[in-house]
Amino acid sequence: MELPLGLLQILLVFIIVFSGTLLQSSIGFGLGPLAVPLLALINPYFIPGPLLLSALVLTSMMAWRDHHSIHAQGVIWAIPGRIAGSVLGAAILIIIPRESLSLLFGSMVLLAIIISISGIHPKISPLSILTAGTFSGLMGTTSAIGGAPMGLVYQDQKGPKIRGTLSLIFVFGTIISLVSLFVIGHFALLELKLALILMPGIFAGFFVSRKTASLLDKGLMRPAILSVSGLAGLTVILKNIL
Repeated sequence: MELPLGLLQILLVFIIVFSGTLLQSSIGFGLGPLAVPLLALINPYFIPGPLLLSALVLTSMMAWRDHHSIHAQGVIWAIPGRIAGSVLGAAILIIIPRESLSLLFGSMVLLAIIISISGIHPKISPLSILTAGTFSGLMGTTSAIGGAPMGLVYQDQKGPKIRGTLSLIFVFGTIISLVSLFVIGHFALLELKLALILMPGIFAGFFVSRKTASLLDKGLMRPAILSVSGLAGLTVILKNIL
């Protein structure tokens, strides 16, 4: 199936992906919440496979950039959760309408934000990381928006640690999600072609983010994470009820 895009659409895609990449490269996640609803309006086939593949390239570059600050224990405990969540998400996509899942996950993210604002912060522990990794895999595979659960766990950490740790977790998790999509027939040549259209925005946003990342590191990281997490929750809800 061919999905031709005009020059205006390609320009809009670049602006959307550039903006989302700039956000994710600065705080550790955010490409999905910003890009998913807008790309879906241009062409629904951008979601989830092409965006996930593009995110894999981005998170690989981010993990390399901030590798010196990676929280190894977080990666070790999050990956099993991502595996379980991704496999379960792929299975769920076959038997349960995506709309029902989006409403559930979006509501849970918003609830987690309310808890964080109330002053109760989740401690970084094997259990919290494993749980967040599982929900991250579920949301990533079903809607390409899987960063919020991990971001909420690491919200009180320093910028480089958040970006480096989350990026390495997302590298492994995204590979798992893509394999799961391939197995159930949701990722093929068409999705690969669409992913290539997203790449210019990915590279441009990443290189520009060097300045914005250092700015957010000056006490603005937690508010930014809570704001983007809220956007993620609202996105997955509104995307399917409007």
